[in-house]
Amino acid sequence: MNIIAQIKQPIEIEMEIFERKFLESMASKVPLLNRITHFIVRRKGKQMRPMFVFLVAKMVSKGNFTERTYRGASIIELIHTATLVHDDVVDDSNRRRGFFSLNALWKNKIAVLVGDYLLSKGLLLSIDHDDFDILKLISIAVREMSEGELLQIEKARNLDITEAVYFEIIRQKTATLIAACCGIGATSVNASDDDIANMRTFGELIGIAFQIKDDLFDYTDDKIGKPTGIDIKEQKMTLPLIYTLNHCGKKDKKWLINSVKNHNKDKKRVKEVIAFVKDNGGMEYTISKMKEYQEKALELLNNYPDSPYKTSLQTMVNYVIERKI
Repeated sequence: MNIIAQIKQPIEIEMEIFERKFLESMASKVPLLNRITHFIVRRKGKQMRPMFVFLVAKMVSKGNFTERTYRGASIIELIHTATLVHDDVVDDSNRRRGFFSLNALWKNKIAVLVGDYLLSKGLLLSIDHDDFDILKLISIAVREMSEGELLQIEKARNLDITEAVYFEIIRQKTATLIAACCGIGATSVNASDDDIANMRTFGELIGIAFQIKDDLFDYTDDKIGKPTGIDIKEQKMTLPLIYTLNHCGKKDKKWLINSVKNHNKDKKRVKEVIAFVKDNGGMEYTISKMKEYQEKALELLNNYPDSPYKTSLQTMVNYVIERKI
């Protein structure tokens, strides 16, 4: 059994029910929209977000489950899918998980409108059932994701990202959505305020570890979803590079900044930057920070009694930093 199937095992039935409910939540009277949403559902990824919602809900409620939990997972997926569709338009990207992106097949105008439709569907699903606590959590996440993207764009112009700013960007861009998943999981079963806060923190810690792992892929030769050095080509300041810039001499720092700013399309130069980062402790430092976040996330789970759901969440935390893709 692969690791994702192992994580999913205690909530397998719920995930099957969820898939049906999620498809229903996207339904429209417009045939074109239905064709596009069918295309989106067929190309879904590992479905980590609903898994977080269900596992957290089951763990904090000792196995109980309500319709609110299914709605919470559907809202997260609707909003997340909307942001992905919009991201592909913003990035002018033609591929998503090896398939053509929606904007590549139906053009930007339709992609933006579909993103808006999915966003409104998610908001209405909350409002129609008075799930305002769930709506608040997802709205905070959407606001923070937008702020994180804009902060990254602003800082990338000058390549002046400090480590503190880097962590703020990845907290907002990536971790805030996983924090919302875990918070919504707890909220959906009417958990205590302490449990909701703990689970949001847990999701944030995993999200940060997940993004650091993604940044490490830029410096490895593993067969992964993105080619080595792509962040450097896109002038993205990731933790291995930030650490190296802060711990090297003036001359090397000038060379690194010049390489990323003006020679990021030169394959030989990008390889030299990767080698320099590796030789100057950038990788070791980044791995140690990632493990720090992993340990803090696992510590939070120690507050809960043993259960198959807790075990799956522990496996998920370890998978996040050990994955090869």
